[in-house]
Amino acid sequence: MKHHKTQRKFGRVRKVRTALLRSLVRSLVLHESIETTIAKARELRPQVEKLITLAKKDTLASRQIITSRLGNDAETSKKLHEVLAPRYKERLGGYVRISKLGTFHDVMRDKAIIEFV
Repeated sequence: MKHHKTQRKFGRVRKVRTALLRSLVRSLVLHESIETTIAKARELRPQVEKLITLAKKDTLASRQIITSRLGNDAETSKKLHEVLAPRYKERLGGYVRISKLGTFHDVMRDKAIIEFV
């Protein structure tokens, strides 16, 4: 039974899935808007929002946690703390928006744009 199993697998093993989501988080933070499938965007949103909420604290511990979750990516961690966290200082949540683009018939996938509000 699939009770409390909400995470999508994307047909990948755990290490590859983790690498995929890390690269999507990195791309979203650096470019502030990316185009992907709806399923990947929905899986990505909670991770990004948790990282921004953690970055708003701006402590050494939060910097270490964010850097480790991003796979020791200092550039992305720096942008989270210095650019994105101050931008959403007063906002309590909902930092990311998912907009549907429709179905692309060549790959039969529903595309979406995920971007910061």
